[in-house]
Amino acid sequence: MAHAFLDNLPALQVVIPLLSAPLCLVLARWPRLVWTMCTLVTWTAFGIALALLQTVLAEGPVSYAMGGWAAPWGIEYRIDAVNAYVALIVTGIAAVVLPYAYRSVPLYIHGERVPLFYALLMLCFTGLLGMTVTGDAFNVFVFLEISSLSMYGLISQGRDRRSLTASFQYLVMGTIGGTFVLIGIGFLYVLTGTLNMADLAARLPDVTQVRTLHTAFAFIVVGIGLKLAMFPLHLWLPNAYAYAPSTATVFIASTATKVAVYILLRFVYTIMGPALFSEGIPYGQIAIVLAVMGLLTGSFVAIFQQNIKRMLAYSSIAQIGYILLGIGFASVLGLQAALLHLFNHALMKGALFMAVGCFVYRLGSMSIEDMAGVGRRMPWTFAAFVMGGLSLIGVPLTVGFVSKWYLVLAALQKGYWPLAVLILIGSLLAVVYIWRVVETAWFAKPSLRAAEVREAPLAMLIPTWILVLANIYFGVNTTMTVGVADLAARTLMESMR
Repeated sequence: MAHAFLDNLPALQVVIPLLSAPLCLVLARWPRLVWTMCTLVTWTAFGIALALLQTVLAEGPVSYAMGGWAAPWGIEYRIDAVNAYVALIVTGIAAVVLPYAYRSVPLYIHGERVPLFYALLMLCFTGLLGMTVTGDAFNVFVFLEISSLSMYGLISQGRDRRSLTASFQYLVMGTIGGTFVLIGIGFLYVLTGTLNMADLAARLPDVTQVRTLHTAFAFIVVGIGLKLAMFPLHLWLPNAYAYAPSTATVFIASTATKVAVYILLRFVYTIMGPALFSEGIPYGQIAIVLAVMGLLTGSFVAIFQQNIKRMLAYSSIAQIGYILLGIGFASVLGLQAALLHLFNHALMKGALFMAVGCFVYRLGSMSIEDMAGVGRRMPWTFAAFVMGGLSLIGVPLTVGFVSKWYLVLAALQKGYWPLAVLILIGSLLAVVYIWRVVETAWFAKPSLRAAEVREAPLAMLIPTWILVLANIYFGVNTTMTVGVADLAARTLMESMR
């Protein structure tokens, strides 16, 4: 029995969250039971992700044939160092977000709508994990739509009416992105007659001269670029993060863009890269240019935001620029830096958005002005925000420093010393917008709102501090993150040969 369970872990990673979504509605009369079930599901998925990562590190890639139909005829779930690493990020964040949701969700959603919110959250969780573990290109699109449709619903649940506008804006842009991905996958199927990723990678080098391949590449990159908020395709992100419920913001900001980056890496390096890079397409240079523009634009715009969640949203655009910068270097060290920042950004931005959610829970406002003096009334929440901010800036002994250190090394290895300087400039810009909040919350005269507030509930503070401490722990002990990121980067680069 135990052996059969272990053999089916790749399928259970997706099936368990998928089954929990309709159960949320079946158990709608008991909201606490729904929350308990979803929490257990996320922790179970986290345990499965850890087991799969350990198996991959010890024995190599894991292949699972759905329904017993061997690839490429059937749908294959294939786990290697790259997606095992990403699955760990997604499940780890979800396992911390659900305890946080217990007190946070009722602030935005009341009564009978709470189970619906959890159903959408579990569907989004399912879609993200499905994209991560599947070895079938069309399945990527299917799970992309599952996660996207549920995200539109999650964003629309915010208290502010602007959450509906943000959700609709994301729906329009997300639909365009999904359509582009589907068209690109369709072109690949026309060229090769297969949808299995490994099979596609084997067959595409035979059709490198066909322009349809280049068209498919363009469609897929633009479509995924919309999903990961790559500059200048990021317009949906600021409002989506700002007006969604705090729980949804934490989960989406920490996981959705990370999975989109993984899909980009999988298509560019594993599937299409070996066929296209031999044609001299300057993908790396294009990625670097867009990364720098996103890095600087996101950081500059964040400085002038009055809404703290929008400020962090624009900061996320800048952080996505750091990830794309590492990808654009097209080297093992560059990919390692990008994958490190994938993990580290999930921790730092998760901690920051959780701390902001605590402020909003007590203040009822996202305005930086209304936070005047609140740091003295909510010292634990304020300390969590400061620690997350230091990590975002890249102060030593935090995960942010580890990411930027490897990015600088990757830039210098390629001889791009001006880019190393730009990485440091990005950190200085982060100091400016993080300091604005610190100055207002601690040194300004308390506002009428802040004078009457008290510390956030423990049910929200404990998950927040778990991520804060993770920012410190993985900033000091980098054995796991650096080692797995290095193995994942080498896996991707080997597929280019």
